[in-house]
Amino acid sequence: MTNRIVIIGSINVDNILHINRLPQPGETIAMSEYSQAAGGKGANQAVASARSGAATTFIGRVGDDNNGWLMIEKLKREGIDVRHVITSHTLPTGQAYILLQESGQNSIIIDHGANYQVMVEDVAAAADAIQAADFVITECETPISAAAAAFHQAKAAGVRTILNPAPANQRLTPELLAHTDIIVPNETESGTLTGMPITDQASLAANAAYFRERGVATVLITLGDQGVYVVTDTGSRLLPAFPVHAVDTTGAGDAFIGALASELRPDLSNLYAAVQYAQRASSLAVQGLGAFPSIPHRQAVLAAAKNA
Repeated sequence: MTNRIVIIGSINVDNILHINRLPQPGETIAMSEYSQAAGGKGANQAVASARSGAATTFIGRVGDDNNGWLMIEKLKREGIDVRHVITSHTLPTGQAYILLQESGQNSIIIDHGANYQVMVEDVAAAADAIQAADFVITECETPISAAAAAFHQAKAAGVRTILNPAPANQRLTPELLAHTDIIVPNETESGTLTGMPITDQASLAANAAYFRERGVATVLITLGDQGVYVVTDTGSRLLPAFPVHAVDTTGAGDAFIGALASELRPDLSNLYAAVQYAQRASSLAVQGLGAFPSIPHRQAVLAAAKNA
């Protein structure tokens, strides 16, 4: 069965500065290369979902500019339904400035632009798509009010919801958490949101408990090369990561979430298998540069699993 996915989220153009290391305060360093790539957490997740075979609809905003037109065309080429991507005439398309170190680690500065104009009204206009979906996904690069409206609509229609609370600089409202079926933060985001930095097994369990106490039944805390900590009503389990050499971690979490939603059954009966599929997709994504270019197709994920 092909999952139907609706994603409400951000669309950015990524400006990538390739550097040896981060500069110290007051220090000037040279970059070795500059490149651009399509990105934005929401757009990355939509591409990951579509490349893993899901019928994907996007709700978002771009500016009336070259970047906006480019991004809409790129999403269309992936087979993503962009009828609910609205053009803003007052703000530019969002941009990200990525400091990519030789180690593969990155630091990101966001200019939200039109992403912060995504409104509750945009969500209401996409009601038919939301009600027909298997999963609705959102993150925190667009306003929380729109995310909450999307999840409220989804839950009223019996549709599963997945929240990626990234970046972790917006307050997650009780209503949003109460309407979240699955939350997927990384360990840093989780620690920021709960006020409990993850340093050991006890703090990891306490972080998961924090979200479950607020109504989220399934918690997936991604731990980089340590794997994914999965907590459900039936218990907890750490699924180890697949060891790879990371070239660029940009979009790795988004590749995980899009792949997860495409593989997961709406009744969550294959949760662990879907998480492992998503881990495999993420492990492939970090081996290439850029967000869109490195997100794997389903055939590549299955081939990597077969050849492991």
